[in-house]
Amino acid sequence: MSKTPTDQALFKAAEAVRAKAYAPYSRFSVGAAILADDGKIYSGCNIENAAYPVGNCAEASAIAAMIAGGGKRITRIYVTGPGKAPVTPCGACRQRIREFADLTVQVISHGVDGAPLVATLEQLLPHSFGPEFLGK
Repeated sequence: MSKTPTDQALFKAAEAVRAKAYAPYSRFSVGAAILADDGKIYSGCNIENAAYPVGNCAEASAIAAMIAGGGKRITRIYVTGPGKAPVTPCGACRQRIREFADLTVQVISHGVDGAPLVATLEQLLPHSFGPEFLGK
């Protein structure tokens, strides 16, 4: 794990909320913590549902918390899950992150028993479509 105070705080927040995940079907608890443009950390966990498409990913839950809390843009995001392999955001969450983050934002994906993967959003979602293409 990174030794920076910011990454330590994000990791701690992601792990704290991961412990609250509702994952009775997959048994794969995920936590996400966002550092937003307002300087606050917002976190979220996955919430499963018997009707699978109805659940929330941790990243979506964290984004919802950010918006509800007054943050507007993601400046850094940390995702934690079980195991050694980095737990990266799913494709849909990569697109959700894209809506609220610049392509240079770092996404840290961490299987807590292994080493984290640090990648920019652009590396995780190359050739992406974002809100700037819609010409506000």
